Amino acid sequence: MDDYKLVIHGENALKGDTYVSGGKNTSVAVIPAALLCDEPCVLENIPDIEDVHVLVEILRLLGADISFDPASKRMEIDPTTVTKCQVPYAYTQKMRASYYLIGALLGHCGEAEVGYPGGCSIGNRPFDLHIKGFRSLGANVEDRWPTITATGPLEGAGVFFDRITVGGTINVMMAAAKAEGNTILYNAAREPHVVDLANFINSMGGSVKGAGTDTIRIKGVKRLHHSTYAVIPDQIETGTLMIAAAATRGEVTIHGCIPTHMESLTAKLLEMGVPVTESDDAIRIGVLRGHRAVNIKTQEYPGFPTDLQQPMSAMLTMAKGRSVVIESIFENRFKHLREMMRMGAQVTLLDQTAIIDGVSKLYGSPVTATDLRAGAALVVAGLMAQGDTEIYEPGFITRGYERLEEKLRSLGADIRREKI
Repeated sequence: MDDYKLVIHGENALKGDTYVSGGKNTSVAVIPAALLCDEPCVLENIPDIEDVHVLVEILRLLGADISFDPASKRMEIDPTTVTKCQVPYAYTQKMRASYYLIGALLGHCGEAEVGYPGGCSIGNRPFDLHIKGFRSLGANVEDRWPTITATGPLEGAGVFFDRITVGGTINVMMAAAKAEGNTILYNAAREPHVVDLANFINSMGGSVKGAGTDTIRIKGVKRLHHSTYAVIPDQIETGTLMIAAAATRGEVTIHGCIPTHMESLTAKLLEMGVPVTESDDAIRIGVLRGHRAVNIKTQEYPGFPTDLQQPMSAMLTMAKGRSVVIESIFENRFKHLREMMRMGAQVTLLDQTAIIDGVSKLYGSPVTATDLRAGAALVVAGLMAQGDTEIYEPGFITRGYERLEEKLRSLGADIRREKI
């Protein structure tokens, strides 16, 4: 349990300029992928978040020489000193993306013994498709709680994913990068961090083509060389800041982002009546008096991201009219709305659907974050609400957002930490 709570005094319109940190979802894939390199490599624009610190701890456990300077966002990794291929459950249960170590270690040393992943409780996130992909490449995989063991050698093959899986696409891509021969991933995920991982592998001399489409072709190579690579800006942080600005009816310019990654959210904000303007690497949210209700269904990229559903549905609790939100990716992603009912939100939950009737006021209340994006959603709710909102278990937020409180304070938010 966290020893502090976040306290937000709401109804302050956010105004000013802010910036976006490096991508959380990209970083937790690229850092394990550095194990594939046969020389030291350098990663830049790495965010100072808890999941990154967990990965640093794990790579050091494996024997990698790794240093991370949060001030410069620079990480140096020498995987040539790795002596182990085992990651105990005590480490992997701290984060969901720890399963990427299976594909990375298979590519690095031909074997992996990795504990089951942990992370946020947002629903069933099976990795059966990861295992199917590894087996398609010739790996011998044993799935016995609490450990997954996989051994090579690996040979290129066709891998068809029965359903779109971001984690499976990334994991099998890493394993195939140094497999013998050619691999084709069918029905692959198209998220920006899938593309970023492919670009990182290619920067080391790998051969990955088609990332960003549903068919990815990978030619295995025997050796990967040094690279200095900067990860892309965080798509979900960008969206969270956009939503926070719109929810408070503020006027904020977000710098260092990639507007094309935000098209599904931008379209919904425009539909709500929120002024949104874009430049090459910035997005501006303009002032508005109120916003209209909209309907949302989460989908794989380029559809509306499940990671933005929670902050967005928080904003919809004060929209004019009735909104319908369908969560098609994870089954437990409405826990934040149950918390917001204490604040006066009018919500009806029916399985994977939330029917939200907008109210004119939310009222500050003690609430509890149950996962990373739920925590961000409760921050949005606190920014909108009248009075003080106390958010318990705010440590979830630091798993994926770098200095979110500091950024919001710079925009005029009244947000602080208090000891419990």
